[in-house]
Amino acid sequence: MRILLAEDDEQLNKSLCFQLESKGFSVDTCFDGEEACYYGEQNIYDVILLDRMLPYKEGTEVLTSLRERGITTPVILITALGTLSDKVTGLDLGADDYLVKPFAFEELLARIRCVTRRPHTITGDELLSVSDISLDINDCRLSGPGGECSLSKREAALLEAFLRRKDQSLSRSLLLLKVWGPDSDVEEGNLDNYIHFLRRRLRTVNSQVEIKTIRGIGYCLLEKSIL
Repeated sequence: MRILLAEDDEQLNKSLCFQLESKGFSVDTCFDGEEACYYGEQNIYDVILLDRMLPYKEGTEVLTSLRERGITTPVILITALGTLSDKVTGLDLGADDYLVKPFAFEELLARIRCVTRRPHTITGDELLSVSDISLDINDCRLSGPGGECSLSKREAALLEAFLRRKDQSLSRSLLLLKVWGPDSDVEEGNLDNYIHFLRRRLRTVNSQVEIKTIRGIGYCLLEKSIL
């Protein structure tokens, strides 16, 4: 499970990151509201832990921006503002839960378990279809005219990025960010390997869409008829 932690208190940020990673979570951290917006809009996280009082842009502004852009990732607001009106405001803006500082780490884990086992608000996003192929995001299964095949989680995440932006040229940096996260030190050669794997999967299901290399930029998902 991948978590975005937006907390400007450096000591608390490091402490929570360490504790979450010790429990097996993959954690990306940031320290201000503008970064929280940028990372949150990539739509690659299972949960966002969002401090309410952030520099440059408050947590409530970040939350409003994400929801307006259609980002449905569960958000837990973490803040020292614990009055009833503060909680109601946060929840009304689209937060899934509200945790008041100071809190026990065990309670945070319980809140994370709670928001991640709730059904998604938009169920139609679990199946993405473009041209003659469909991707079941939950099962990592690709279907096409020639049958279906299973994908690895990384392959499914990469294909999802293409399906959501069909006919758009996607830079290598965007794909690396979308699939591997902002703090990953993955080599660009790994992206090329996964592109090769996906092209092979598309041939396996006899699809008419193809991942085309855009020299100097990255890649683009197009139908073969318009290549």
